[in-house]
Amino acid sequence: MRDKVMNRWSTYEPFYVAFNGYKIADIVITSHAISRWSERVESDQGGIEHICSYLWDALKFERIKPYYENEKDVYLIDEDLVMVAEFMMIKDEVDIAGNPLHKMIVVTFLGKVSEDIQLRDLKAYYSWLRHSRRMTLVKHGRKRK
Repeated sequence: MRDKVMNRWSTYEPFYVAFNGYKIADIVITSHAISRWSERVESDQGGIEHICSYLWDALKFERIKPYYENEKDVYLIDEDLVMVAEFMMIKDEVDIAGNPLHKMIVVTFLGKVSEDIQLRDLKAYYSWLRHSRRMTLVKHGRKRK
């Protein structure tokens, strides 16, 4: 989804927002992210237009920060909402200096740290999630035998 409002007219440079070493010119939201938004963030406003405008504003005003220093796929919005995103180069699009532009692909929203305390330590959360799924599979395996 491209930004609909630009401040400058008659410019030849495509619109982008610099973020974490990328020049974001487009946002793509997966269907999984849309469903997670309505489940975990806002159930009444889950439209793609609303989510994209929220993310554009967060990018423009530098409200998105990396969750961990070394990882480049989990981000924290307004120090509360945890988002998983990937970045890909946009084919055949460059800025005025010839540098590639990127699109941000929002994979999912994990939820709000203020509502789900487990999200404060993602590594422990993922470890717990894997263990609980493994135990569920073990229980189902026992029932079949």
